[in-house]
Amino acid sequence: MPGDDILAQRFEANRAHLRSVAYRMLGSGAEADDAVQEAFLRVGRAGADDIGNFTGWLTTIVARVCLDMLRTRESRHEIPIEAEAEALAAPDDAERERLMSDSIGIAMLTVLETLSPAERVAFVLHDVFDLPFDAIAPVVGRSPAATRQLASRGRRRVRGAPNDLAADREKQRQLVEAFLAASQGGDLSALLAVLDADVVLRADAAAVAASLLRAGGDMPLLEPEIRGRDAVAAIFRGRAKAARLALLDGDAGLAFVPGGTPRLLVEFVVEAGRIAEIAMAADPGFVAGRVVALCG
Repeated sequence: MPGDDILAQRFEANRAHLRSVAYRMLGSGAEADDAVQEAFLRVGRAGADDIGNFTGWLTTIVARVCLDMLRTRESRHEIPIEAEAEALAAPDDAERERLMSDSIGIAMLTVLETLSPAERVAFVLHDVFDLPFDAIAPVVGRSPAATRQLASRGRRRVRGAPNDLAADREKQRQLVEAFLAASQGGDLSALLAVLDADVVLRADAAAVAASLLRAGGDMPLLEPEIRGRDAVAAIFRGRAKAARLALLDGDAGLAFVPGGTPRLLVEFVVEAGRIAEIAMAADPGFVAGRVVALCG
C-alpha cells in the first residue's frame, strides 16, 4: 500500500540514527541491527498518523526495544560481544572503520555495561542524544524526576565516580527523612538546609487540582512549577502531616496513603548532598503503575 511504502521510506531515512542509538545502548552492532528491525516491525503495526516529531518517536520506540533487550541480558547474566572484537571481525574495511570510529568509544561502552538497564537508557538518551526527561520517562516507566535521577547516576559512573547504588539510596533516604521531619514540624530552617538554592518543584495537574480543594489560610497554593529554595520551603512548611516515607521503585520518597492506598507520590532528585528537584504526582494511572513500599 502507498501509505506503507511512505512509512518505510521515512523509517529508512532514520535508520542510521536509530542504529546509532541502539549501538550506544547495546554495545553490539549485531544486536543494534536486531533492535532496529524490531522497531521497524513495531512501527508498521502502530502506524504513524499525526506523529509530529517522527524521529523522536522512532527514537523512543527503539529505546524501548533496547531496554527490553538489556533487561533480558541482565536476567540471563549474558555478556555482549565486545565492541573491539566485533570491529576487528567486521567483513570489510568500511564496516571496521565505522565501528571503531563510533564516537561513544569502546571505553565508554565498557563503563555503560556497569549501569542498570534503566540507568543506561536514561543516560544515553539524555546525555548523548539530548532527549528531554519528559520524553524519556515513558520509556523507562518512571516520572521525569526519577528519570533524571537515573541519568545522574549513570553520568557519575561514566565520569569515574563510584557506582554504589546502596550508598546513593541511603544518602537520599536520610535527606528525605530530614525533609519530612522538617515539613511536618514546620521547621523552616531545617527545610532550607536540605534544599538546593535552585531547587524546582513540579506537580502534575491532578496534584495541583487536589491542593486547590484543600486551599485555605495563608498557605501558598501549589502550582505546576515552583522554583527556588524559599518558595519550595514555603509550600511544604507545616504540611505533609499525612505523608509517609516510602520506597518508590527503590528510591526514597513520600506517599500519601489514605485508606491504605497510595494517592499522591513525592519523588526527589538529590545532587551534591541537597534536594535539587521534587516531583509530586497524583494522576491515578501513574500512581497505580509505581512500585510503592511503605517504610515503618
